Amino acid sequence: MEKVKKYVTVYTEANPNPNSMKFVVNYMLAPEGLNFDYPNAESAIQTPIAAEIFSNFPFVTRVFIMNNFLTITKNEIISWEEVARDLKLFVQDYLEDEKEIFSTEFMKKNSVIVDTDTEIVRKIKNILEEYIRPAVETDGGAINFHSFDEASGVVKVTLQGACSGCPSSTVTLKAGIENLLKNMLPEVKEVVSENL
Repeated sequence: MEKVKKYVTVYTEANPNPNSMKFVVNYMLAPEGLNFDYPNAESAIQTPIAAEIFSNFPFVTRVFIMNNFLTITKNEIISWEEVARDLKLFVQDYLEDEKEIFSTEFMKKNSVIVDTDTEIVRKIKNILEEYIRPAVETDGGAINFHSFDEASGVVKVTLQGACSGCPSSTVTLKAGIENLLKNMLPEVKEVVSENL
């Protein structure tokens, strides 16, 4: 009996970063709350879908996977009009063939969560999760807590996906995220990005 091909829909969404495009799928690609950012082909070795995107599309400079979407960033030399359709079809075919998204070994390694957070770090993470993450995800990116220095009041975050290298991410970081955290938590004096 012939195997029934998986039904996959993929649609694209633009975001504030002109070099990134969000490819949204009709089911979850990554476990809830986890995201995976690949700034180059070498970093994607244990994530076959990202590795194949880098391999087949040399203009791709970053692949980000979260929830039910991939955000793909391209170089500035080529336009989305030239490549978006090919990338969309590639993602759709890859998923319809039910190829592996993440290697089993990689998923085992990334599912361990250790909670040794202080009270203030928990509060910062909760604010990022509740107020900021949904808006950032809508634009095809993610924000993750990196660290908090209690002496200086500096919160470090990492911006991934479409937010990494986006021209408007500095404004979002300072005018949005920093203001919100400072208003809600007097201990926070500044928010900086690890990868801006």
